[in-house]
This record gives sequence, C-alpha cells and structure tokens, in this order.
Amino acid sequence: MSDKLWREVRVVVFDVGETLIDETRQWGEWADWLGVPRFTFFAALGGVIARGGHHRGVFELFRPGFDIAAARRQRISEGWRDLFAPADLYPDALPAVRALRDRGFKIGIAGNQPAEATKSLTTCGLDADFIITSEELGFQKPDPRFFQAILTLAGESDPRRIAYVGDRIDNDVIPAMQAGMVSVFIRRGPWSVLQRSNQQGTADAEITSLLELPALFGR
Repeated sequence: MSDKLWREVRVVVFDVGETLIDETRQWGEWADWLGVPRFTFFAALGGVIARGGHHRGVFELFRPGFDIAAARRQRISEGWRDLFAPADLYPDALPAVRALRDRGFKIGIAGNQPAEATKSLTTCGLDADFIITSEELGFQKPDPRFFQAILTLAGESDPRRIAYVGDRIDNDVIPAMQAGMVSVFIRRGPWSVLQRSNQQGTADAEITSLLELPALFGR
C-alpha cells in the first residue's frame, strides 16, 4: 500500500477479543464451569480453530447439544458476569488508543460481542467515539453489513479513510479489505497463529503490538 493511502486514514477501528482484550480468563472460566481441565479445553479450542470451525464448537466436544445462551443465563443467575475487566486489557491497548487520539484520529470499537460488552469496554477506560457489537447490530462479522455499519458510525463516505485492526484473517482482514478499508492484522491470540500460517501477506499491514499503529499511520 502506498504511503499516500496510509496518510488518508482518519479513523482507526478495533476488534475486541485478542485485539484489545485478552480472552484467556474468560475461556478459562468456561473450562472450569464445564469441569474440564483448562489445558484440555484450550487444546480442543485450538483444534476447532485449526479446522476452520466456529469457536463455539468446542463446547460440543464436551457437551453435545450444548446451549451456550442457556448456559450464560444460568451462570448469570449464579452471580457470574460475562463482562470485561480492566485487567483483561492487553497492556498496549490503552496507550495505543490514547496515542492515536493525541494525533487526532477518531477511534471506534466493533466486534462480535454481546450488547453488554459496550458498557464494560467503556468501564475499562477505552475512550472511543463509538462502540458497537454484533448483538446490537443483529449480524456478525464477516457479514458485509457489519463493515457498512462501521462506515456509517464513523461518518465517512470513503472507506479508505478507515483502518480496521483485528486478529483474524477470516473475520477481520478479508472482509475489511472487501469493504475497501485499510486492514491491519495483529499477530496475537490463537486465531492469528493458526490462520497466518496459511494466509501470509493478506493484510495491508501486520503488527505484533498496537503501539506500532501511530507510526504506521504517520507514514
């Protein structure tokens, strides 16, 4: 991508899981609730991802016919809250967002998350111009409508002025590029490890830390 196009970016939109949020705690708590050793659960999750399956398929391996919505309701009734805490943020999340804001970029957060994630992300200290979840929209990534909604929320008519940052090739990088946005692939989390090995060079840029973003867009 030319330096000119990097300089055109005015809005940086972040995925949530494994981009801003380290999901290790949440997945570990699901393993505990199911009564499955965490090592076994994580290995099974990796297998599901490697086969290209939906991550919720891991529950089927341990409990065929598992109803995750009913399980979430049960856990909530027992006092559990499926929300993010400040400790779940990757260490580079807040500094990167602040640095981009200081440079005048508009910030968005958009991911496949339940509606209540919006409040918890704000509570974590993430200062964004807009936060939207798949549950609020009624459709999930990689649905093109998800990225069209980002364009609308960002108040931009030109998708090249928006960069989308995510850890998944299938849900983040490819659909963002198809929408005409600048795609940034962050290499962390299980999806990035397993998907990158087969699809290198797909994104407009690859990073290992969100702290690389200010310099990237300052080209």
